Amino acid sequence: MDLVEPNFRWSSKAIKSFAMSELEARKIKSPTTDTEALLMGILIEGTSFASKFLRTNGITLLKVRDEILKLRGKPEMFFFSPEHPPLTEAAQRALDWAIDEKLKSGGNGEITTTHLLLGLWRQEESPGHQILAALGFNDEKAKELQSLISEPGFVEDS
Repeated sequence: MDLVEPNFRWSSKAIKSFAMSELEARKIKSPTTDTEALLMGILIEGTSFASKFLRTNGITLLKVRDEILKLRGKPEMFFFSPEHPPLTEAAQRALDWAIDEKLKSGGNGEITTTHLLLGLWRQEESPGHQILAALGFNDEKAKELQSLISEPGFVEDS
Protein backbone atom coordinates (compact mmCIF):
# COMPACT_ATOMS: atom_id res chain seq x y z
CA MET A 1 0.00 0.00 0.00
CA ASP A 2 1.39 3.38 -0.99
CA LEU A 3 1.15 6.11 1.56
CA VAL A 4 0.49 9.45 -0.06
CA GLU A 5 1.82 12.39 1.85
CA PRO A 6 -0.70 15.23 2.17
CA ASN A 7 -0.09 18.26 -0.01
CA PHE A 8 -0.43 21.40 2.10
CA ARG A 9 0.38 24.99 1.50
CA TRP A 10 -0.32 28.13 3.48
CA SER A 11 -3.24 30.24 2.25
CA SER A 12 -2.48 33.75 1.03
CA LYS A 13 -4.38 35.18 4.02
CA ALA A 14 -2.33 33.06 6.46
CA ILE A 15 0.87 34.25 4.79
CA LYS A 16 -0.31 37.88 4.98
CA SER A 17 -1.25 37.39 8.65
CA PHE A 18 2.22 36.05 9.39
CA ALA A 19 3.88 38.97 7.57
CA MET A 20 1.69 41.42 9.50
CA SER A 21 2.64 39.71 12.76
CA GLU A 22 6.31 40.48 12.13
CA LEU A 23 5.43 44.14 11.54
CA GLU A 24 3.34 44.24 14.70
CA ALA A 25 6.17 42.70 16.71
CA ARG A 26 8.37 45.54 15.52
CA LYS A 27 5.69 48.14 16.37
CA ILE A 28 5.47 46.90 19.95
CA LYS A 29 9.30 46.94 20.03
CA SER A 30 9.60 43.21 20.56
CA PRO A 31 12.88 41.43 19.79
CA THR A 32 10.85 38.35 18.75
CA THR A 33 7.61 37.42 17.01
CA ASP A 34 5.52 35.78 19.72
CA THR A 35 1.96 34.48 19.81
CA GLU A 36 0.42 37.87 20.60
CA ALA A 37 1.96 39.21 17.38
CA LEU A 38 0.47 36.24 15.48
CA LEU A 39 -2.92 37.15 16.97
CA MET A 40 -2.51 40.77 15.89
CA GLY A 41 -1.50 39.59 12.41
CA ILE A 42 -4.73 37.61 12.06
CA LEU A 43 -6.78 40.64 13.10
CA ILE A 44 -4.88 43.07 10.87
CA GLU A 45 -5.33 40.86 7.80
CA GLY A 46 -9.01 41.48 8.48
CA THR A 47 -10.80 39.52 5.76
CA SER A 48 -10.20 35.93 6.84
CA PHE A 49 -12.79 33.73 8.51
CA ALA A 50 -10.69 33.68 11.72
CA SER A 51 -10.46 37.48 11.81
CA LYS A 52 -14.20 37.86 11.31
CA PHE A 53 -14.89 35.18 13.94
CA LEU A 54 -12.72 37.03 16.46
CA ARG A 55 -14.37 40.39 15.79
CA THR A 56 -17.85 38.82 15.97
CA ASN A 57 -16.85 37.61 19.42
CA GLY A 58 -15.69 41.06 20.53
CA ILE A 59 -11.95 40.51 20.07
CA THR A 60 -10.52 43.50 18.25
CA LEU A 61 -7.04 44.76 17.48
CA LEU A 62 -7.38 47.65 19.92
CA LYS A 63 -8.44 45.33 22.75
CA VAL A 64 -5.53 42.98 21.97
CA ARG A 65 -3.08 45.90 22.04
CA ASP A 66 -4.50 47.02 25.40
CA GLU A 67 -4.00 43.51 26.80
CA ILE A 68 -0.42 43.44 25.49
CA LEU A 69 0.29 46.66 27.37
CA LYS A 70 -1.13 45.08 30.53
CA LEU A 71 1.07 41.99 30.07
CA ARG A 72 4.30 43.65 28.95
CA GLY A 73 4.08 47.18 30.17
CA LYS A 74 5.12 50.12 28.04
CA PRO A 75 8.06 49.31 25.73
CA GLU A 76 11.36 51.14 25.98
CA MET A 77 11.26 54.20 23.81
CA PHE A 78 14.60 53.68 22.08
CA PHE A 79 14.54 49.91 21.54
CA PHE A 80 14.49 48.87 17.89
CA SER A 81 13.23 45.45 16.93
CA PRO A 82 15.05 43.52 14.20
CA GLU A 83 13.59 43.75 10.69
CA HIS A 84 12.41 40.13 10.91
CA PRO A 85 11.98 39.37 14.61
CA PRO A 86 12.59 35.62 15.02
CA LEU A 87 9.77 33.36 16.17
CA THR A 88 9.63 32.40 19.81
CA GLU A 89 9.35 28.74 20.68
CA ALA A 90 5.64 29.20 21.51
CA ALA A 91 4.96 30.91 18.16
CA GLN A 92 6.76 28.10 16.31
CA ARG A 93 4.67 25.53 18.20
CA ALA A 94 1.51 27.49 17.26
CA LEU A 95 2.51 27.17 13.60
CA ASP A 96 3.17 23.45 14.11
CA TRP A 97 -0.26 23.07 15.77
CA ALA A 98 -1.83 24.89 12.80
CA ILE A 99 -0.43 22.16 10.57
CA ASP A 100 -1.74 19.50 12.99
CA GLU A 101 -5.20 21.15 12.91
CA LYS A 102 -5.14 20.90 9.11
CA LEU A 103 -4.03 17.26 9.28
CA LYS A 104 -6.97 16.49 11.61
CA SER A 105 -9.40 17.96 9.10
CA GLY A 106 -8.07 15.57 6.45
CA GLY A 107 -7.54 15.95 2.77
CA ASN A 108 -5.28 18.27 0.90
CA GLY A 109 -5.65 21.97 0.83
CA GLU A 110 -4.52 25.09 2.54
CA ILE A 111 -3.50 25.86 6.09
CA THR A 112 -5.58 28.92 6.88
CA THR A 113 -5.72 31.67 9.47
CA THR A 114 -8.35 29.58 11.27
CA HIS A 115 -5.85 26.74 11.66
CA LEU A 116 -3.33 29.33 12.86
CA LEU A 117 -5.79 30.70 15.43
CA LEU A 118 -6.57 27.20 16.71
CA GLY A 119 -2.84 26.45 16.89
CA LEU A 120 -2.31 29.66 18.81
CA TRP A 121 -5.08 28.73 21.26
CA ARG A 122 -3.35 25.42 22.02
CA GLN A 123 -0.28 27.27 23.37
CA GLU A 124 -1.79 27.65 26.83
CA GLU A 125 1.18 29.33 28.50
CA SER A 126 1.70 31.82 25.69
CA PRO A 127 0.82 35.53 25.71
CA GLY A 128 -1.51 35.05 22.71
CA HIS A 129 -3.53 32.42 24.57
CA GLN A 130 -3.63 34.54 27.72
CA ILE A 131 -4.86 37.57 25.75
CA LEU A 132 -7.53 35.52 23.96
CA ALA A 133 -8.71 34.12 27.31
CA ALA A 134 -8.78 37.59 28.90
CA LEU A 135 -10.98 38.77 26.02
CA GLY A 136 -13.47 35.92 26.36
CA PHE A 137 -12.18 33.31 23.92
CA ASN A 138 -12.38 29.86 25.48
CA ASP A 139 -12.42 26.13 24.68
CA GLU A 140 -16.10 26.39 23.70
CA LYS A 141 -15.26 29.04 21.08
CA ALA A 142 -12.35 26.92 19.81
CA LYS A 143 -14.67 23.88 19.48
CA GLU A 144 -17.25 26.04 17.71
CA LEU A 145 -14.58 27.21 15.29
CA GLN A 146 -13.35 23.65 14.69
CA SER A 147 -16.92 22.51 14.12
CA LEU A 148 -17.60 25.30 11.60
CA ILE A 149 -14.52 24.58 9.49
CA SER A 150 -15.17 20.81 9.63
CA GLU A 151 -18.63 21.05 8.08
CA PRO A 152 -18.87 19.38 4.68
CA GLY A 153 -18.70 21.95 1.94
CA PHE A 154 -17.13 24.67 4.14
CA VAL A 155 -14.65 26.67 2.09
CA GLU A 156 -12.53 29.34 3.68
CA ASP A 157 -11.40 32.11 1.37
CA SER A 158 -7.74 31.94 0.44
